[in-house]
Amino acid sequence: MSERILIVGAGVVGLSTACYGARRGFTVTVIERGAADEEGCSFGNAGLITPSHIVPLASPGMIKLGIKYLFDPEGPFHIRPRPSGELWFWAWRFWRSATTEHVLRAAPLIRDLNLASRDCYEELLAEIGDDCALKRDGVINLCRTERGLAQEAQTAELARRVGLTADVVDARRARELYGDLNLNVVGGVHYPQDYFLSPNRFMAGLRRLAERWGVRIEWGTELTGWRTDGRRVSAALTARGEREADQFVICAGSWSPRVARGLDLDIPIQAGKGYSVTLTHPPRRPKIAAILSEARVAITPMGAALRFGGTMEIAGLDESITTRRVNRIIRAACQHLTDFSPADFAGVAPWRGLRPVTPDGLPYIGRTRQFDNLAVAAGHAMMGFSLGPITGRLIAAILAGETPPLASPLLSPDRFARRRQR
Repeated sequence: MSERILIVGAGVVGLSTACYGARRGFTVTVIERGAADEEGCSFGNAGLITPSHIVPLASPGMIKLGIKYLFDPEGPFHIRPRPSGELWFWAWRFWRSATTEHVLRAAPLIRDLNLASRDCYEELLAEIGDDCALKRDGVINLCRTERGLAQEAQTAELARRVGLTADVVDARRARELYGDLNLNVVGGVHYPQDYFLSPNRFMAGLRRLAERWGVRIEWGTELTGWRTDGRRVSAALTARGEREADQFVICAGSWSPRVARGLDLDIPIQAGKGYSVTLTHPPRRPKIAAILSEARVAITPMGAALRFGGTMEIAGLDESITTRRVNRIIRAACQHLTDFSPADFAGVAPWRGLRPVTPDGLPYIGRTRQFDNLAVAAGHAMMGFSLGPITGRLIAAILAGETPPLASPLLSPDRFARRRQR
């Protein structure tokens, strides 16, 4: 009988882990609190696979942005104050982590993870038998101001220093790359090694692939606790009964700290709410994906549709929709793409999702010291879709007793632990 693996969470990280685990011969079960048709964070995102995103969220630039928009609830990065010890511990650690030294340490690792994940996408899409509208034409960061372009050029220089291709372009070249649209920009930076695709199609294909490889997915099954025996977890407790396994993986996104609480684990994560709106029949359609640099808004072609997404609001596990934050995305889009107007978005229902953000902007990938048969794969923030497949491959290797090449102490689930380990 093969070793049994139980995964908590059926987002892109959980299902990628399930697929790579099943391919190694494990008997895999996934439990998911949501319904089979529920579209969580892995569905409504911008669908970007971005080796260019080498700067972790915890960086000096984000501290400046947070201060700038401290009292502006519509700002691209906003922390909603609330009486929470977990929030203030997380914020203190975020501030401590947001240094140039941290960026320089993290950038090569983020680059390597993203490039490896891009290869995993090619591999999984070949198995799925659907390219999911995958485009290999790169992503362009568009800038409305000379100051914004200068800041993006600095990031481009860092990207080149770690071996990536980054081309600073003027307004004319930006329009050529982006397509036959009227742009209100002064220039941008093109990252030709970035990819993009439709996350909805990919997630549907990944689920089919997992089921074809024998993965059992239990939808609407919320974890309520754990049964442990010394240094081992023996069962996950759910409203539908116990689920025993030989090894366990927490892939519950923003809900991971709540899931881990019954194990006395300390894996600080705050939920960062983001929004997207998708036009099924846009008036114009660009050739490649873009990020509106100053506004922190992503625009991605997905087949005939066009998706606009952005904002990061640290507001707890609050899934309500704040209309004015959605309107900010629409305003930014219309300011940059002058072929569009607010009327084009009338009646379009917004999507929202909670992205799991760690204090240093790097995910947790690996085993915990607390238990011999427990791993964590969570906290990817805005890189969850980009890094989902490589995270699954790394966790499957760790479960098999291997030390994968990209394993790093920077990804340890124990790096912020405040409690004495057993």
